[in-house]
Amino acid sequence: MAAERTRLLQRDAEWAVAASDGHDIERTLSYWTDDALVLPPDLPAVVGKAALRQYVEGSMQIPGFNITWTATDVNFSPDGNLAYMFSRNVVPMDAPDGTPISTKGRAVTIWRRELDGE
Repeated sequence: MAAERTRLLQRDAEWAVAASDGHDIERTLSYWTDDALVLPPDLPAVVGKAALRQYVEGSMQIPGFNITWTATDVNFSPDGNLAYMFSRNVVPMDAPDGTPISTKGRAVTIWRRELDGE
């Protein structure tokens, strides 16, 4: 499991770089399954790839928006097909008056091994 833990932390870090870069929405979306669910703070749940695409595209339109995160731990189910990770994130953006603001948060990400082994 140590190798799988390292692999998953690396995959999550690659996803964080893709999301932070913000230029390749397809790459960012590729880390989510078709049934993915995101629970943004103070907003309704975002469910499924079509909704996630709108959410990501909308986020990238916010002046000064960026997101970075770092996962710190991986916990696997006994069969190794599910894992959850804790992470801390930072989301800078511009307030309506143009003043830069930054929000710090925490997240739990659930990873599921698909039939193809990914």
